Amino acid sequence: MTRARFTLLIGALAAGLLASMTFAVMVGSVDITPSLIWEVLFSKLGIFIAADASKAQAVIIWDIRFPRIVLAAIIGAALAICGAAIQALVKNSIADPYILGVSSGASVGAASVILLGAFSMLGVYAISLAAFLGAIFAVMIVFFLARVNGRISVIRLLLAGIAVSMVLSAITNFMLMMSKQQGGIQAVMHWMLGSLAGAKWSNLGIPFFSLLLVFILLLMNYRQLNALLLGEETAATLGVNLDRFRIFIILFVSLLTGVVVAVSGSIGFVGLIIPHIVRMLAGSNYKLVLPISALIGAIFLVWADMAARMVLAPEEMPIGIITAICGCPFFIWMLRRKRYSFGDGE
Repeated sequence: MTRARFTLLIGALAAGLLASMTFAVMVGSVDITPSLIWEVLFSKLGIFIAADASKAQAVIIWDIRFPRIVLAAIIGAALAICGAAIQALVKNSIADPYILGVSSGASVGAASVILLGAFSMLGVYAISLAAFLGAIFAVMIVFFLARVNGRISVIRLLLAGIAVSMVLSAITNFMLMMSKQQGGIQAVMHWMLGSLAGAKWSNLGIPFFSLLLVFILLLMNYRQLNALLLGEETAATLGVNLDRFRIFIILFVSLLTGVVVAVSGSIGFVGLIIPHIVRMLAGSNYKLVLPISALIGAIFLVWADMAARMVLAPEEMPIGIITAICGCPFFIWMLRRKRYSFGDGE
């Protein structure tokens, strides 16, 4: 892809994300016009004082809808770049950010809070903290199992991730089976399928800065990610320290995925399908794949969250169901394409 075409695509995607977020803020039981949205936004930024928006409309736009849409964009971008990095790490096109047991570990942590009252002294932050600790604990176990004689095997990493995920999922299911709290069971199930309903400005800082940090670090190492696609021997010949770089990817991708899961629950398929779409659009150069994945992932999850709010209005459908409905047909179509192979631009 030429520089001009890349710049044009990034500009189009950025404009598409801005338009998607504006439209998403408009959707809801209270009608909001685009002019009111931008008026409130500029007013909050101190550019000028809102004249037409009422106090109620300003609260709906700024305190209720905007944080949710911004969180959707952050999580979509984070899962997309994590999926792209993990697929390069294991050189497997069906890998996603949850392959290291992050989702299952977070589910155990969240279920412990909801059903058993763990970390109750932390109040509203209890679920997020417990989910994050559970996710990191799962990754540590997977890392320990995959590391033999000081080296990490990709095959052992995948097998350890599957095994740990199954064990932790069984623990979560056991807690659900033994619980007598019907409301708690429903809350855990809703959390496991993903939700952005609890979005607030106060809980956007950590996900945003985590995304920014990991994105910059991955982009700085795009050459090593490209080298991984060529195979281990070729990457080593090109000067890539495979063990050190694998630890680097596992550490930062797990950190970002754990932060994301802690605030939104498990949202599947984003990190699986978005990198495929990007590779079909722009090829497999990670200097292009990472920024394009971030923008397309953000747009996709903003629209998925919009659909989750609209399908069963005034009730809300878990966003994980929407992403699965969108992701499964695409994944099946991709598998049926005879010309598609991992790492090419078909």
